[in-house]
Amino acid sequence: MKLSEIKNQLNQLETIAFQLPNGELVPSHFHVTEVGKVTKNFIDCGGTVRNEEVANFQLWNANDYDHRLHPEKLVKIIELSEKVLEIGDLEIEVEYQGDTIGKFGLDFDGVNFLLTTKQTDCLAKDKCGISEQKPKIRLSTLNTQADCSPDSGCC
Repeated sequence: MKLSEIKNQLNQLETIAFQLPNGELVPSHFHVTEVGKVTKNFIDCGGTVRNEEVANFQLWNANDYDHRLHPEKLVKIIELSEKVLEIGDLEIEVEYQGDTIGKFGLDFDGVNFLLTTKQTDCLAKDKCGISEQKPKIRLSTLNTQADCSPDSGCC
């Protein structure tokens, strides 16, 4: 989800709810403690220099039950961040504290913002000799002759 998409959704909501991948909701008294731009400059395992930017939201579960975040307030925080930090319409990554800080993608199901799981990946599969997909082989085309008989000593 991009910043423009979350602002559009927030403008139509009366309350904000974030749902974890396991179906649990982030407690309703959470705070968005940071909205920022994260720039990652790196070299992948194939030697290619890469640059990635995401908009980062950090959710924090506070014991502050009196100052719940409302949609219009989050829109103002996002707009201020876009202006001051010169953030473009970037994809959003969400940080949330579990056993350690988790990084999540963001989606929306019409009611809740969904924290989606993220996976690591090799970005240079072609240089590492890793095929994108396993080749599909028809078993009927394989040699059906027995290369090893029970009394040959190979089994």
